[in-house]
Amino acid sequence: MPKITFIDFSGTARTVDAENGATVMETALRNNIPGIEAECGGACACATCHVYVEEAWREKVGEPSPMEEDMLDFGYDVRPNSRLSCQIKVSDVLDGLVVRTPEKQA
Repeated sequence: MPKITFIDFSGTARTVDAENGATVMETALRNNIPGIEAECGGACACATCHVYVEEAWREKVGEPSPMEEDMLDFGYDVRPNSRLSCQIKVSDVLDGLVVRTPEKQA
């Protein structure tokens, strides 16, 4: 089972087990990770599951789709490594993934 580490804005890290096929957002919600609101429930219709993917993981996670990029325009403090966690599917390749949550969600 892949592990994902979520680091909140204050620097507190939480490492949790994730299920293959789930999204990073679903994993965050199942584990009560602070900083992930997911108001649209994973429909890529808001930016309240915005995360920063650590640089070492960006290539493995991949680039956002055009639709995701459009939604990121509504995010808070969007950066080149910003992604919507609802659009990142968990797989064994992502075992050890590290993401950070922004100071606040849009």
